[in-house]
Amino acid sequence: MNGSQAPTPALRTQNDATTLVEDDAVEAVLGALEDPDCRAILDETGEGALTASEVAEACDLPTSTTYRKLDILTEASLVEERVRIRRSGKHASEYVRAVDDIVVTMGPEGVSVRLSNASQSEESGDIATFSALAD
Repeated sequence: MNGSQAPTPALRTQNDATTLVEDDAVEAVLGALEDPDCRAILDETGEGALTASEVAEACDLPTSTTYRKLDILTEASLVEERVRIRRSGKHASEYVRAVDDIVVTMGPEGVSVRLSNASQSEESGDIATFSALAD
């Protein structure tokens, strides 16, 4: 790793969860959760994988806004982008929520965010939860 690369913002922990401790990573998650459109997308993509057009329709958002919000959610590791294979050969990106729950902890060492990864099944319809815990 050269000196210009940022350290990995995530620390892997047990039970298929990731704990974010770097300020930029924590702020990305909290910023996404603050946005009502991002929360609506998280809710819809928890029901199963959707294309950007399907997300836009389900959330009643313009397509351009939907793509911006999906970028925010993907960068925050809250949504995962996949490829939907079609027989016609016109494959499309689809998006699915990548977390089951989110826990924010505030302690003497600062704020951290724990992301519990969603099960690989598209049947996982749990709503992402946001909990703030103070030490």
